Amino acid sequence: MPEEKVWSVVELLKTTMAFFVEKKIDEPRLSAELLLGHVLGLQRLQLYLDHERPVSPSELVAFRAACRERLQGRPVQYIAGEAFFYGYRFFVDERVLIPRPETELVLEHAMERLASAQSPSILDIGTGSGCIAITLALRLPGALVTAADVSADALEVARRNAEAHGVAERIRFVEADALDSSFAEKVGGPFDMVISNPPYIPEAEWATLQEEVKHYEPKLALVAPQGFEYYESIVAAAPVLLCKGGVLCFELHADGAAGVRKLVASGFSDIEVMQDYNKHDRALSCISE
Repeated sequence: MPEEKVWSVVELLKTTMAFFVEKKIDEPRLSAELLLGHVLGLQRLQLYLDHERPVSPSELVAFRAACRERLQGRPVQYIAGEAFFYGYRFFVDERVLIPRPETELVLEHAMERLASAQSPSILDIGTGSGCIAITLALRLPGALVTAADVSADALEVARRNAEAHGVAERIRFVEADALDSSFAEKVGGPFDMVISNPPYIPEAEWATLQEEVKHYEPKLALVAPQGFEYYESIVAAAPVLLCKGGVLCFELHADGAAGVRKLVASGFSDIEVMQDYNKHDRALSCISE
């Protein structure tokens, strides 16, 4: 019986990328790199620095199993159990959304608004994996952060990530629904900043989303009946949630800027809208009067 071919890292990457292209897998190169890096315990750059490294039979078995999951549509981040956000590694699974690059822009915009604050108190609504709350705690060492989510499962993931990054003692986790009338009482405050990437996809758009999003990511974190309910509820609670001069910062649906701007037209000043890489309105911030 002939021995099975011994693959090098670079050979396996090239073959897998070509196979993923043939099967019309989204981001074939990134998928191959992240999956092989996960199996080998290497960062993407390390794969190329050590490109002649042989892949052992047991590693090949694990990699093929991961590729089969990817072919079935499971997102690579859930297969690997990790995603990167603002340069930091976060544990993720199907209990939370996969962090997106667009949200990094929202976070950056929020930090610019807090540039002069020494020890800001911050509320992150709909924290999910905790990527926003934890990154703020890491980048703003004096900050005290409250991370709220309606999902106990999501908060379990967020706590795990906070502990992994060594900031759990500066983040308070609260199970609370922003649509509930008792939300402001549960989270406390007032805060110097309220930031949120809320569910903003209208129910009518659910069927149009990518299949892997619909099948694997939590609908609870994505969809609001009409798309604006969470914005409306948070803005209504803002007089209690925010200090005078406090910052309100939202991630937006690509078509949502006009509607959210209308919501904050009264009671807020210095309204700014920032676009993402695709020239879509992605972040809105304003100052509480």
